[in-house]
Amino acid sequence: MSTIPLRTEPVEAIEPAAAARLVEQTSANQTIGTAKKIGEVILDVNNISLSFGGVKALSDISFNVKEHEIRAIIGPNGAGKSSMLNCINGVYAPQQGSITFRGQTFKHMNSHQVAVMGVARTFQNLALFKGMSVLDNIMAGRNLKIKSNLLLQALRIGPAEREEFQHREAVEKIIDFLEIQAYRKTPVGQLPYGLQKRVDLGRALAMEPQVLLLDEPMAGMNVEEKQDMCRFVLDVNDEFGTTVVLIEHDMGVVMDISDRVVVLDYGKKIGDGTPDEVRNNEDVIRAYLGTSH
Repeated sequence: MSTIPLRTEPVEAIEPAAAARLVEQTSANQTIGTAKKIGEVILDVNNISLSFGGVKALSDISFNVKEHEIRAIIGPNGAGKSSMLNCINGVYAPQQGSITFRGQTFKHMNSHQVAVMGVARTFQNLALFKGMSVLDNIMAGRNLKIKSNLLLQALRIGPAEREEFQHREAVEKIIDFLEIQAYRKTPVGQLPYGLQKRVDLGRALAMEPQVLLLDEPMAGMNVEEKQDMCRFVLDVNDEFGTTVVLIEHDMGVVMDISDRVVVLDYGKKIGDGTPDEVRNNEDVIRAYLGTSH
């Protein structure tokens, strides 16, 4: 794969051998995943416009996400990527447009409704409970699954005790999947940044989402940590069948693991298609990727 220099984003320098390992790892995983079956449209974003005062964050944005695909959203800082995710998961209410999820169309949903419907989210800036253990942070993601009332939970009697055991069993499986067994009782604030990112992913997975929104899950990571996170994202998509919507600045990662890519620039959509189509889109090259060599 040819290297495409970024015009608007700083690129972290890495050793050529390490970079080659990352590309080899993600390319191999993508090859394994090429046989997966992409389903029908599960999420449809229709003509979304969002303004803050006189500032247009998003202007008439439309795209869709198909079941079981990895859908990337890319663009320079300030392009509107995180604002788009915030509209999808109910944090922002767009002034225009609608979002259709599994055939149901909404002008606006709140975050609780979105979570109940099966959409989970990780954040660019970690929002973990730093004083709580890894296990308890991921258990927090099971909140919507808990049926017992607060009194029964506090007393841990009868059905509440059995239910807690079932939820803890589900969380332990996620901890094993993310390979963080050794840190399960460690306060999250004591973990390195890369492991905190895994815990954030684990908390989202604990909701058993149909659609997983990832806001720069590899930001600030070294090459080895990116390799691990790429593997986890691909495995979540392949083994769990979870549809993934991904914001990421690392173009090597985006082009290797994504099925389709939508490109935003100053709140407008300038490209949409497969990684190869986007890579060769003249508007995208001029606005974001720079000249291909």
